[in-house]
Amino acid sequence: MTDEAAETGAAPDGAGASDGPAASHGPAPEAAAVAATPYRVLARKYRPQSFADLIGQEALVRTLTNAIESRRLPHAIVLTGVRGVGKTTTARIIAKAINYAGPDGTAGATVGDTSDCPICRAIAEDRHPDVIEMDAASRTGVDDIRELIEGVRYRPTSARYKVYIVDEVHMLSRNAFNALLKTLEEPPEHVVFIFATTEIRKVPVTVLSRCMRFDLRRVEQPVLAAHFARICAQEGVGAEEEALAMIARAADGSVRDGLSLLDQAIALSDADQGADSDKSSGGGIEAATVKVMLGLADRTRIYDLFEAVLAGRTPEALDLLGDLYNGGADPLVVLQDLLALTHGLSRAKLLPEQADEGLPEAERRRGRALAEGLSVPVLTRTWQLLLKGLEEVQRAPAPLAAAEMVLIRLAFASGLPDPGELVRRLKEGAPAAAGGPAQPAAAAPGGTRATSASAAPVPPAHPRPEAGGGSSGGGGSSGGGARSAPAPRSEAAPESEAPPSSEAPAVAGPQDFPAVVELVAAQREIGLSNHLRRDVRLVSFQPGRIELNPREEAPRDLAGRLGRLLGDATGQRWVVSVSDLPGRPTLADQEADSQARKLAEARSHPLVRAALETFPGAEITAIREAEESTALDPPESELDESELDDSEPGESEPDEAPGDRSEADPA
Repeated sequence: MTDEAAETGAAPDGAGASDGPAASHGPAPEAAAVAATPYRVLARKYRPQSFADLIGQEALVRTLTNAIESRRLPHAIVLTGVRGVGKTTTARIIAKAINYAGPDGTAGATVGDTSDCPICRAIAEDRHPDVIEMDAASRTGVDDIRELIEGVRYRPTSARYKVYIVDEVHMLSRNAFNALLKTLEEPPEHVVFIFATTEIRKVPVTVLSRCMRFDLRRVEQPVLAAHFARICAQEGVGAEEEALAMIARAADGSVRDGLSLLDQAIALSDADQGADSDKSSGGGIEAATVKVMLGLADRTRIYDLFEAVLAGRTPEALDLLGDLYNGGADPLVVLQDLLALTHGLSRAKLLPEQADEGLPEAERRRGRALAEGLSVPVLTRTWQLLLKGLEEVQRAPAPLAAAEMVLIRLAFASGLPDPGELVRRLKEGAPAAAGGPAQPAAAAPGGTRATSASAAPVPPAHPRPEAGGGSSGGGGSSGGGARSAPAPRSEAAPESEAPPSSEAPAVAGPQDFPAVVELVAAQREIGLSNHLRRDVRLVSFQPGRIELNPREEAPRDLAGRLGRLLGDATGQRWVVSVSDLPGRPTLADQEADSQARKLAEARSHPLVRAALETFPGAEITAIREAEESTALDPPESELDESELDDSEPGESEPDEAPGDRSEADPA
């Protein structure tokens, strides 16, 4: 691919061909030369030397190619991306492209092959004086930048441009960035700055605004696997497709990480790395070898483990985890594989056309079957439990034990219904519980934990004698048995038994929704109180159970926050649920309607109407309730001149009962 590849591969063949009569003595010097050549890791040996060699960065290559060919390359470039995607390599390729002079030194910049240019070869070997690479991780101070600025004013010695490549530029200090700003904004025409960083957010915006930014993407797994296959072919090493796919998956989009793993796999395998190796003979990089090297679990066993956990087969799941652990799999990696499988099944559920990308046929079939049989709520719950368990395994002193506890938790949670199913059961099961003996046993566990618009109240604080009558139950602990009565008993019996267990707790809590809002405000939850007043429509209210229809402005966790606050404040369980029913107007709307109604009544009062006619332009700004409930005072006392001005009336009083007298505030 480059002069590096030619140096390691083509030179021995050329030397052997020109030996002539002395060919019989050739093998010894050739073998000695090969033995004397130091080994270069694959990440350095196959480093791209031109834009054509870059993989997975099509947008970057196209933009830079057009900029160089049209002579519109900016004076400052910043390259950002994760580790090992080619930031420094791209910077060197740019330096070679703009400084290309050809074999005779007369050619112009190019985006093609630069191996025939002495300047470009010197740049590739990191020995050209006009291309300066600076490691900002070790030279972070303002003095280092001052030294760089001092050299900017001098023209290049032999190249067309003086190129400064600053790697890990985000490590520079604030003063160093400030010292660089002026030079970066207006550098000499012969200077080009190229910055590389993995933490673009740490670079000041004043620096970014002076640069053209390029984001290098993670290389996709199929592209990486194909790249590794080409390198194995050039190295004469056989490799199974599944093994290369595992390495590409473990590389996580980084070419350098993947090549390092490939180097390790070649060293671990039994492959013959000579040029005449037979790749079909069964030797080379095998999937089993890569699994041991990476500590990976068998993908089919991961599917078996996932199915056993979600089916609630805890002993089988623990045995599978033990087998994987004994086979060399890391418990943390097993949970990561389960997380990846959960994510893949969720995508297959929502994006079936993209579900089979990059998967073997066996995994495709099992993945489709699992995705069809699992609901999205179950998958999201599994994801949350696994994600929490992953943190526990990372912190636990015994990772295997922590992973087993995560699987046990998952297995026992698999039998729980999702929230939608639970609400549906309650809606359908509450009427059945009153009329038949088969429903209470199934509905009792869920009935004490959730509610809906049509369900019976969950807490024992609100008795519903009419809902119990089908089963004697004998289960006073669930609350349902206390309200259920045998047929021969009269209706008076439940009413006489209910108050000791239900009425007393109800007195301790608010008895209507406005009282709930007042309680929330008394707990200094001002934000929640305001949302309850302005953004919540009440559907139904019973002590211990509230059903709401929140507006879009209300926070999503409003119901949960309100339930927890009421439970802590009253000492009893409150179930707050969200409904799609329209409900009543919000408290703020009710107050506004009441105020408008009182204002209209005040305007219609004869005395207020006379005051408004006497003072043109006057307005009633507020209605205030009278503090005392007495008979109407004489008209002279109702319109006090001290409460009126030239522009607005003072107060008004609607023609109502004595206890409902109102006064109008002055403007």
